[in-house]
Amino acid sequence: MLPGGGDQEDRQVADGAAAETTVQNAVTLAQPLEIGAELDWGAEVWSEVRTRATRAGRAYVWLNLVEQRLRAVVNAVLRPIYEPVHGEEWVVAAAGPAGHEWVQRAVAVREVSRRKGFLLDPADDNVLSFLTLPQLRELVVQHWPCFEPYFDDRRDLELALDELEVARHVVSRNRALSRTVLDQAERAAARLLELLGAGPARTAAQRLPVDAVEDLVADRYSDVIGVYPDRVRLQRQLPVEDLFSGARRLDAIGIGLNLLVQNFSGRRLVRLAESGCRIRLLFLNPASSTVRRRERELGLGRGELARSVEMNIMHMRRVRARLRDPDAFEIRVFDETPRFTAYLVDGDTGDGLAVVQSYLRRARGMEVPVLLLRGASRQVVAEDGPAEHGLFEVYREEFEGIWTDSRPVS
Repeated sequence: MLPGGGDQEDRQVADGAAAETTVQNAVTLAQPLEIGAELDWGAEVWSEVRTRATRAGRAYVWLNLVEQRLRAVVNAVLRPIYEPVHGEEWVVAAAGPAGHEWVQRAVAVREVSRRKGFLLDPADDNVLSFLTLPQLRELVVQHWPCFEPYFDDRRDLELALDELEVARHVVSRNRALSRTVLDQAERAAARLLELLGAGPARTAAQRLPVDAVEDLVADRYSDVIGVYPDRVRLQRQLPVEDLFSGARRLDAIGIGLNLLVQNFSGRRLVRLAESGCRIRLLFLNPASSTVRRRERELGLGRGELARSVEMNIMHMRRVRARLRDPDAFEIRVFDETPRFTAYLVDGDTGDGLAVVQSYLRRARGMEVPVLLLRGASRQVVAEDGPAEHGLFEVYREEFEGIWTDSRPVS
């Protein structure tokens, strides 16, 4: 039925006129569409949904890590102060009059969760576990003199929490999270974890920003934490300076090792070796027949690749000659068919990184896809067996085998 028009007086008509108006104002409804047809999602919509879910999932894991860490810090600092006097109500006492409203709300949510059986872990049966990230932050701010000995700069901590707040609001309401905001949230979360006790990054693995989702699904990909279509894309994500600087051990194998020789200066290599880094470099013998076959594959002139490899070896020899301890910088050549090039950083520890490329017939090293592997601490957990080492260990063992059969360069 359509509503009548005109003034109020015009609508005061007799019963017969009203009936006639009703007929005139009646309309025929369109036939309903086939149920479900208008609800289908096309490929573009599904792609957008998957992107949103992936970004929200990454942000949620970072937020979860930060919240757990901040909760542990608050518990470690404030609990010894308030619990001896207030017992289990120490969180309520720490919140004080300024936080009375939100702490009481947390108490109420805890009671509801108890009654409905939502508390699956007895360790979560406390008020602190029901405080949100902003509320935990409020406790830190209110009691800053208690936290000040553990942090260098309060402003740095609060700025990082501010940057994280945008992502927290978006994720909590399941709204679209842009790539820019996600990147900002990941940087802020990594910074917060460092401020809250992770310490400065010192190892090669720590210098690479940790993908929080990696720790949850790493068994799907062994210890592969990155795949790049070529070396240029890798260096955008992980510059050579970040890969090699501060390394305690560096093992490299390949034809000419251009990633190291041409992108990391000799002066920096000297400083790296003098700081205690043990370096072992394996080049393909420039005088071997394998080099000539590789030249033909790449369409290079005769001797072109051999001269390039020889120049790289001579450059590394000059670097070695500048060291007080040349034995810490070893150079060898091998005559086998080169199957891959690999740079193993801190490969003798559980927190190393490896950059691995296989050789393709018509592609030079800069154009070949790259695998980025995390060190031996990453193990693949089989459903029906013991944990197994991932790909990092495979390439490390292959390097050791070729190193044993290689010849030293004087």
